[in-house]
Amino acid sequence: MAKKIQDPDNLYSILLPYVNWHTRHSYRRFEVHGKENLPKDGGLIFGVNHSNTLMDALVLLSSNNVRKVFIARGDIFKNPTVAKILNFLRILPIFRIRNGVAAVRNNDDSLNKAVDVVHDRVELYLFPEGTHRTKHSLMRMGKGLFHIAVDANKQFGDKRPVYIIPTAIEYGDYFRYRSTAMINFGKPINVTEFFKHTTEENEAVNINLLKDQLHDEIAKLFTFIPDDEDYDAIWEIVKMKNEKRAGGLYKKMLRNRATVDKVLQFRKEQPEDAKNLFERVLDFTKERRKQKISVMSTAKKYPLLNSLWKFAVLLIGLPYFAASAVVNLPIWLTTLIIKSKLKDKAFSNTVSFGVEFVLFPIIFVVGTILLFCNLHWPWALGGTVLLFFSYMVFVDYCELSRRWISDVRWTFKTKLRKQYESLNLNTLF
Repeated sequence: MAKKIQDPDNLYSILLPYVNWHTRHSYRRFEVHGKENLPKDGGLIFGVNHSNTLMDALVLLSSNNVRKVFIARGDIFKNPTVAKILNFLRILPIFRIRNGVAAVRNNDDSLNKAVDVVHDRVELYLFPEGTHRTKHSLMRMGKGLFHIAVDANKQFGDKRPVYIIPTAIEYGDYFRYRSTAMINFGKPINVTEFFKHTTEENEAVNINLLKDQLHDEIAKLFTFIPDDEDYDAIWEIVKMKNEKRAGGLYKKMLRNRATVDKVLQFRKEQPEDAKNLFERVLDFTKERRKQKISVMSTAKKYPLLNSLWKFAVLLIGLPYFAASAVVNLPIWLTTLIIKSKLKDKAFSNTVSFGVEFVLFPIIFVVGTILLFCNLHWPWALGGTVLLFFSYMVFVDYCELSRRWISDVRWTFKTKLRKQYESLNLNTLF
């Protein structure tokens, strides 16, 4: 009997903890919420927003230790060698019309395999938007996920239910390595019960109803902003209001959503005032970016005090940072070179992850050998521990330096600070 994509694999099982460890440590903070919403009695199909290329799948993979299979766009399977690697990684292709009519015919095989995955109670993950976009919004969803759900329900819904799990990923920053990541699993959509109670006989209509329901449920799980002409201004307001407030990622998301609701209500009740405010916000944002000031600095009442403690930390950590920078030169230099050639900036974190994933183990092994060959074992052991954390320290030190410089600039930009105060965001929202 041919091996299924979801079947256990020894090599995959050996590599998985290593991959998950690297993924988790690609973020300063990593949270998973809503696990209590996952049913135990049926087949699970996860519909997830898609905002950060390969990192979305890696983040989902590391959310727990159960088996998972992913579905990705078919054009990345063109190369036979790449296709074998993706199959090993438990990724199935799904093709679109743009890939050609001949390619689309292959979807039947992928959809049958996907239904079999759900039948075997292995978690199946799809990104129904079909492509990534670095925005806190959702694009129109394709039908692939829903065809799988419908077929699975037809095949074994009488034995156990089929569920679609609305899932959202929210990042602190789409482009900066070692930002934050949060996964939020929502209330399941019971496809089996849906078809038991629907009075609509047309399958296409039912699929559209499920699409609308999934869209609305995912939108409840992260900072969702309508994708219209005011998106950029609203997102800037949300960041300025909530970027620096204390609490975990989930609480921050709830505050973000509350701010979005207030802004949308303001726009509805006072459209002209809102239009004027949005224009002023965008003008301020343009100037802030021109002055290279982080939005985090604008949230601080006493930026000078913040810059002083950051400077003290930077000064104390300078020797470790300098050593880390030298040791990890191959990683950050390679990362910079590859990023400079990217056409799609959304792949920035994927590149950072990939380069570190490949090169750091080599640096760590070689460095450890050199330490134990040249130092007494207590010193070598201490050096190994410092080496182990060196790249994370290097990245975090660079980020703290950026924020320190931003705080200093913000302290002395009196005109810009008055422009910010004139927005009166704290009073309005």
